[in-house]
Amino acid sequence: MIKADLHIHTVYSPDCNTPLAKIIERCLKIGINCVAITDHNTIAGALDMKRLAPFKVIVGEEIYTSTGEVIGYFLSEEIPKGLTAEETAIRIKKQGGAVCIPHPFDRFRPSALQRQSLEKLLPYIDIIEVFNSRIYLRRYIAMAEHFAQAHGLLSSAGSDAHTSSEVGNAYVEMPDFNDNDQFLAALTQGKIVGRRSSLLFRLQNNWAKLRKVLKVQ
Repeated sequence: MIKADLHIHTVYSPDCNTPLAKIIERCLKIGINCVAITDHNTIAGALDMKRLAPFKVIVGEEIYTSTGEVIGYFLSEEIPKGLTAEETAIRIKKQGGAVCIPHPFDRFRPSALQRQSLEKLLPYIDIIEVFNSRIYLRRYIAMAEHFAQAHGLLSSAGSDAHTSSEVGNAYVEMPDFNDNDQFLAALTQGKIVGRRSSLLFRLQNNWAKLRKVLKVQ
């Protein structure tokens, strides 16, 4: 069995300053041996991590669509932001990737897809992220769990880490896999493990954005 944190950001995201080396160091320290790098609107960090990490790396992207965020896993080409959620999902599928909906129903995030958008997207969805360490109200987690169960969708978990110390706050313990089809099959046997991150990490996000705007080293 492996421990897979399926939602991690790096310095390649505009709201994160975490170098790839720090994420690798953290994973080795706590026993996370699979990560999905899901930077905002880019796969550059994921591709670099795949070359550097001594463990399994899924090339992902958290894409800002016209109605909210969608994650693509097992990507080979970057998908631009601003498309409809349906067009984004179609492009993920054309690459042979998996469509995951991160942090659904979370009303503290303008980027979260809400029920109407989710229902329109149902034909394309493979996975619902039912546990995200940066969701702070239990009812949103319960809503995600219920939606996944009601529609027969796979469940995943991720830390949504924007700092190295958050990596591993949520993960899926699951069988190993080699490709997207095996990954989806392994998720059916997955066990979700997680805890919520401190609200203070949100402040670090804002500081990271400001540093990048001001180009502070």
